[in-house]
Amino acid sequence: MPRPRCERCQRPLDHCLCPLIPALDSRTRVILLQHPSETAHALNTARLAALGLNNAELRIGEVFEDLSELLATPGYRPALLFPGDDAQVLSAYSEAEDQPLLLIVPDGTWRKARKLLYMNPLLEGLPRVSLGAVTPSRYRLRKAPEVGALSTIEAVVGALNTLEQPVCFDALLAPFEALIEGQIKAMGMETFQRNHGAE
Repeated sequence: MPRPRCERCQRPLDHCLCPLIPALDSRTRVILLQHPSETAHALNTARLAALGLNNAELRIGEVFEDLSELLATPGYRPALLFPGDDAQVLSAYSEAEDQPLLLIVPDGTWRKARKLLYMNPLLEGLPRVSLGAVTPSRYRLRKAPEVGALSTIEAVVGALNTLEQPVCFDALLAPFEALIEGQIKAMGMETFQRNHGAE
């Protein structure tokens, strides 16, 4: 019989993360577009990001029919958080800049995230933004496909910390950290070291 789950964070009730999830305000509106294959992932960091930010929304799918409507949200400038040769490195909002970003964040493996862009041509046409220097990912359970690769929640925190400084969004990482610790504990330190320890 499946273990009862928390309806909000989708974790088993005995491992509910809700007490660690903050309710942070941000000028930036964050829209997380999640590939359906990610929804059942044990470490669903896009869901945690959406739950912890008051001005965020999680949408699940491959093709988003109302994208043009979404991108025209009044008061925001849409931008796609995705690396690329033409991506502009994010910097802090200036005082005069009254229009914050509508930050579109694809969530999935690199292959699935690229597929989301391909299936939704409006996304391909958006100005791209990326993070500058990033600290190594705390996602110690997954080998990064390339240097600087982050989990979705880490990328969102990095973007908001840059855009809205001196405001800090690190509290958003608390449930993510607890999730990683819980997974390591469940697999045992020896297994973790063998599979994920330093090369």
